[in-house]
Amino acid sequence: MSREKVVVPVSGWLMLVVNIALYFLAGYIFYRGIMTLNEGQDLRGVWLLVGGVLTMFLSILVSAGFFVLQPNEAGVLILFGDYRGSVKENGFWWTNPFMTKKKISLRIRTLNMPKLKVNDHSGNPIEIASVVVWKVEDTFAASFEVDDYDDYVSTQSETALRHLASTYPYDSWEESNPDAISLRGSVDQVSAALITELQDRFNNAGVIVQGARLSHLAYAPEIAEAMLKRQQASAIVAARTKIVDGAVGMVQMALDRLKAQNVVELDEERKATMVSNLLVVLCGEKEAHPVINTGTLYS
Repeated sequence: MSREKVVVPVSGWLMLVVNIALYFLAGYIFYRGIMTLNEGQDLRGVWLLVGGVLTMFLSILVSAGFFVLQPNEAGVLILFGDYRGSVKENGFWWTNPFMTKKKISLRIRTLNMPKLKVNDHSGNPIEIASVVVWKVEDTFAASFEVDDYDDYVSTQSETALRHLASTYPYDSWEESNPDAISLRGSVDQVSAALITELQDRFNNAGVIVQGARLSHLAYAPEIAEAMLKRQQASAIVAARTKIVDGAVGMVQMALDRLKAQNVVELDEERKATMVSNLLVVLCGEKEAHPVINTGTLYS
């Protein structure tokens, strides 16, 4: 549960007028003290000078209470180790001069993580990196729950990315289920999972995740060439399967049309020869060069 307490301090412009008036008052009391001493009223003059010193000290003390907050900037107020609240409204403000005013940026930030070398779900070494967009939401947690929220965000982002990479395979063809979520093929699902894991880790620091995406994904150099050959082999097998399926359908269509239109009657041997020839023509990698038969049907 958040312990942040938003407060609105005294307007700095109002206290600026009071502060200037105190400086003028201190100067006037000094002036009166000196004039009184010149008139021979030593005791009264001394007291006036003491009053002028105290008024000047009070003026300087009041001046220490001013602070300015820029847009999307917060100020955490601490009085002798006691949290007194957070100011989230930008402007010119004044507060107790003895309060420590710690400024925290509420602007959106981007963490561009370096490439990490990890093992995916299948145990393959891969290189992965991500971009995390985040901002501070709870100033109390960012100030007091963690030592350094910038360092905390960086460290936890790396830990979350390593865990995410070990949860999913690099590609779905490495799993028995072709519809399995993979780092390469399921970008939206992986990004959503990364955001969820990051937010769970950032809650302790009062940080919210605006977005997170993978910025780099590749096999590690030592297996990149082997995996490329494997991907090429898988692509070739898939293409061949598609070609064979289409060729078989075309052969079946040709036989059915020849039979339906009574073009020619083929026995089983001739059908087998025709099927073999058509499959060679349709599935072959090189252009076929047919031999024209100029004799009779069976010679």
